[in-house]
Formats: sequence, structure tokens, C-alpha cells
Amino acid sequence: MKKSLVALAALAVAGVASAQSSVTLFGVVDASISGYSSTSRDQNPTVFPNAFGIPTYLNQGSVKVSRRELANSGYNSSRLGFRGTEDLGGGLAASFWLEAPIKNDDGSEGVATFARRSTVSLSGGFGEVRLGRDYTPTFWNDTVFDPFGTNGVGTNLISSAAGSFGAFGSPAAAVGSFTNVGANNYVRASNTVGYFLPPNLGGFYGQVQYGFSEKTKYSPGLATPDVANNSRQGRYVGGRFGYANGPLDVAIAYGSSTVGDQFYVGTTTKVNTLNLGASYDFGPVKLFGELSRAKNKIDYEVAPLFTGGRPDVDLTGYLLGVTVPVGAGLIRASYSRVKYDFNEVQLPFEAAVADPKASKLALGYVHNLSKRTALYATVARVSNKNGAALTVGGPAFVTGGGVFTPRNSTGYDFGIRHAF
Repeated sequence: MKKSLVALAALAVAGVASAQSSVTLFGVVDASISGYSSTSRDQNPTVFPNAFGIPTYLNQGSVKVSRRELANSGYNSSRLGFRGTEDLGGGLAASFWLEAPIKNDDGSEGVATFARRSTVSLSGGFGEVRLGRDYTPTFWNDTVFDPFGTNGVGTNLISSAAGSFGAFGSPAAAVGSFTNVGANNYVRASNTVGYFLPPNLGGFYGQVQYGFSEKTKYSPGLATPDVANNSRQGRYVGGRFGYANGPLDVAIAYGSSTVGDQFYVGTTTKVNTLNLGASYDFGPVKLFGELSRAKNKIDYEVAPLFTGGRPDVDLTGYLLGVTVPVGAGLIRASYSRVKYDFNEVQLPFEAAVADPKASKLALGYVHNLSKRTALYATVARVSNKNGAALTVGGPAFVTGGGVFTPRNSTGYDFGIRHAF
């Protein structure tokens, strides 16, 4: 149930809330019993060099890591938020949205940061101008067209791989168990200015977003400290445009995130992402799909002689999904696949190196006890090849200094979600 001004007064913000036309307290509390298991194998054969059968190398077999835990956000992300709108007249409105991630499994994070969203905006017939920390346009396609909404062990591999693929070269230091807002620009970007088209365009929608890096510039340039990633890292530019009408929803998005720089070397590292997603609701079944291509590239002010610099690294992937309503429940399923391409130059007579790749199958069921409360179950399995190391969550693969190669990862979520 949506809470009004009275609830906010109990939280000692009535003085602020009283000036608003409407203020809402909202949230989600989601808890699950979750399990994860990941297996690595030694791919090297045992070598017997002589007639006595004494091996010079003995295959080490496999290593499995597993963990069971009480987790959060297996179906919807746990959160607590405040949002409000003031009618300014003449079709104008001012609004704010402050949303905090919460870790209800152990209480280690609550309303200490508004890392999920912290924005203020002005809207009218022209659309909406929004400032603050918000979702990036390129992330929307990953989550909207995923039957599992990029939550829990069912999260598609496009999303799982993109977070580390677009990590900052010098991420901000983590503070305890709080969400680190300075690790990457994949899901959200900080310090952004965004514009959203008005909703009355016959089903067409769109947004553009620019995120400031907030790095200090020096004049003359030689005064710049010789520290990596201190000039442009953190900047984001992106946009998303789509069409939604009746059962159809389709959108394309592009974004460029500056993930690193070397001022004196003259390089800027960017991750450019292009994705296309769509869904169609036939009634008895709803289909989902997404295509994605991300490129990690280094721009050189002066290209290195002979080598031309580091080749671009590509991450491509696709997702197919389906949901089937069954009475008060919903069956969910998805298959996703990603591949890394390092575009390395192959020398003559050199053995070809296979591209790392992974695939994932996820199945789940949600049973709605009411509009706000649901029970859910999800199981998923990831298969890695050629050195890919993606998991469903939980502990990372054991590699033993390169002895063991990541192979399979499985997991489950059994939980309850309550929204208010």
C-alpha cells in the first residue's frame, strides 16, 4: 500500500514533504534461499613419458566451489524509496526520486545511500529533463526484455558479462557493504543530465543521457598528475528509442562509457554498446528477444608504430525468452549466449585460439499470492567454453594459477517478494 505524508512524518521528513503536491513512500523486500555451485576442470592430459609409467604431469581432476545462503533480490531488487511531485501550473511539474538499495538478508545496507536512483526533474508538454544518478539507456533493453528482469540466478548472460566488461580501470574504493557507485556505468551512471520524450507520441518513446566524468582539468596540461584514469574516466553518453503499442514493444539503444584513460600516454579506453530488444504478448504466451554488441576499444592520440595498438575486444550476445501465465502464476524461461572476440593477430603456423563463450538456460515459476506478494522459484545453469568464466552468482571459479579451466555453474533461488 502506498504511504502518504503521515508515514513520511514518522521518518522526520514532514517538513520537506509538506511543500509537495504528492509524496510516496515505496519499496520492495525480497528474500530467498539460494544456492550456487561452480566446477573447474584440469583440461591437461596426464603425460607418461617412459615405459615405467611415471608421469611428468598428473591431471588434477576437478574442483567445485559451492555455497548456500539467505539472499535478497532474487525476483525483484530490494529497495526503499521516496518520490514526490509538485504541480507548478501551466502543465509544468517538478519531481524528485530517491531510491536506496537494501540488504534485508543481513541489514548491512539500508537508507544510507540512494545508489539505485537519486534524481530531480522538470516535466511538461516538452517531455522531461532529469538530473542525477539514473539507469543508463543501454541497460534498459537488457532488463526490460529479460523474462527474469536481470534479477537472481536467472539473469541473462548479456547482463552478467557486461558489468565486468565495462568496469572502470580505477574503480572507486568500496565502503563496507554499500553499493559502489564508482565501479562502472553499465546499469546506472552518476552525475547525469537526461531528456525523455513526452508520452503522447503515439507509442514512440525515447531518451538521451550525458554523464559528467567530473575529472579535474589542468592548464597547462603538463601540470596534470601522472596518474592513470584521472582525466576522462566515468563519462557516459547514450540514448534509447523505441515503439510500444498493444502487444508489441521494440527498442534500440546505444551508449559509450569512458572506462579509462592515460593522459601522458595519450589513450582513452571506451566501451561502446549497441543493443536491440523486443517483446510480443500473444496472450497465452509472451516472447522476448535481444541482440547485443559491446566493443572495448582504446583510442590513441598517436597510434603505436608497428603494432597499431591493442586490438578491440568484442562482446556479442543474444537472448531468447518466454513467459506463460498459468492461473495466478507465471512460468518463465530464457536462453542466452555470449562470445568474446579479442581480435588477436594470428601469426603464420600458429595454432588458432578459440574465442571464449558461454551459454545459459534458466527456468522459473512465480506464484502471486496477491498484487503485492509473490512466491518464486528459479533454477539456472551456465556452460563455459574456451576460458570464459561466467557464473550464476556466488563464489568465483577456482583456476589454480591457470591449472583449472572454468566449466559449469548452477544455481537456484526459492523466495518471497513483498512490494509496498
